[in-house]
Amino acid sequence: MSFSLINAIRKLNISTVSQIRLISSGSTEVSSINSHSNSDLNVSQKEWKFPPQFTKPREVWIENLDSIDEKKLGLFELHPLVYAVLPRIDIIHRNVIWQRKFRWVSWAHTKTRAEVNGGGRKPWPQKGLGRARHGSIRSPLWRGGGIVHGPRSGKTHFFMLPFHLRIHGLTSTLSAKFAQDDLHVVRNLELPTEDPEYLAELIEKRNWGPSVLIVDDNDYAPRNITVATENLPHVNIIPFYGLNVYSMLKHDTLIITQTAAERIEEKILQHLHSNTMPQQAKFKLNQV
Repeated sequence: MSFSLINAIRKLNISTVSQIRLISSGSTEVSSINSHSNSDLNVSQKEWKFPPQFTKPREVWIENLDSIDEKKLGLFELHPLVYAVLPRIDIIHRNVIWQRKFRWVSWAHTKTRAEVNGGGRKPWPQKGLGRARHGSIRSPLWRGGGIVHGPRSGKTHFFMLPFHLRIHGLTSTLSAKFAQDDLHVVRNLELPTEDPEYLAELIEKRNWGPSVLIVDDNDYAPRNITVATENLPHVNIIPFYGLNVYSMLKHDTLIITQTAAERIEEKILQHLHSNTMPQQAKFKLNQV
């Protein structure tokens, strides 16, 4: 893919682009080309602990945030098992339902016959009047009586989605964002100013949509972008370990720093290739 892209750029004979860098931070070699030269190109390969076997790595431009005009700083390789899988809409839907339900507590409440006021005495004698037998006017059979099997307040709907579905939900959502060109990789989050108007103009100029989710590699983002996003209602910053399906779908555009993209790849690939059966064995019931 790198060679085809470079050959296409050569055929365009673009004179304004003086240099294009192919960057693989995990490798020791960085190769660059000059648009005016026709020398052979050596594209460095990214070194993964679990290299792709059947598909080629995907490539994305590394963009900048230090100017409103977009600049291509280089090419960055993405692992196909994380950013180029077939999106499973059913798994994404199950992740959304799980995230909406595990934090939902229902406060609907009804009173039983013991909690309703009144009904302390027998309304009429058991025999002799020809009427049906009743012991309290607050019985569930009576109007204004207690409720049987009604909702009780403080009911949680928490449940745990299987671990492999949570992992595949992340890969499916990241792949869908990448395929729709809604995933962008930036070098870092350094802004020249803390003015919110600068960031709002940058988002509008690059067509990143009204809502943007920014993912960094640690908890402490640079001061300028932190202050700039405080007054922007639909621009949020989260660390890479807080990335989730619901937040990615809630925002139109996903902005990931180069370091965060590498750490996301590392964590997901580790879980995709790990054997967790010994850890799960102690939580399984012996039904023999």
